[in-house]
Amino acid sequence: MRVCVLYFGVLKDLVGHGRSEMELAEGASVAELLEVHRGLAKGPESLWDSIAVAVNQEYARAGDVLKDGDEVALLPPVSGGSLVLAGLGQESIPQGLKPLNSAGGRGPRLKPWRT
Repeated sequence: MRVCVLYFGVLKDLVGHGRSEMELAEGASVAELLEVHRGLAKGPESLWDSIAVAVNQEYARAGDVLKDGDEVALLPPVSGGSLVLAGLGQESIPQGLKPLNSAGGRGPRLKPWRT
């Protein structure tokens, strides 16, 4: 069977493109697709262990079975924006700035991802 794979973030840099067609055995699972990618695109193990996967714009689990023509998006973890999360600590934050949500408030609402 043939699936379309979309790469985002650092994965796009690792594989060198944003989209590819991949031939898989009939009945292959999301986990099997990820295992193939571990061998194709060398990245830190921690990256592959924390990839989110969407199949046809719906989040998928490792055991989900793929079908011919599915669109599979590989979404690496994203970080940034917080000096505290970056490991710089509270004392490194310039005077007058506060980390996002430091007052217990919610950040901006995001719209669902769509291609």
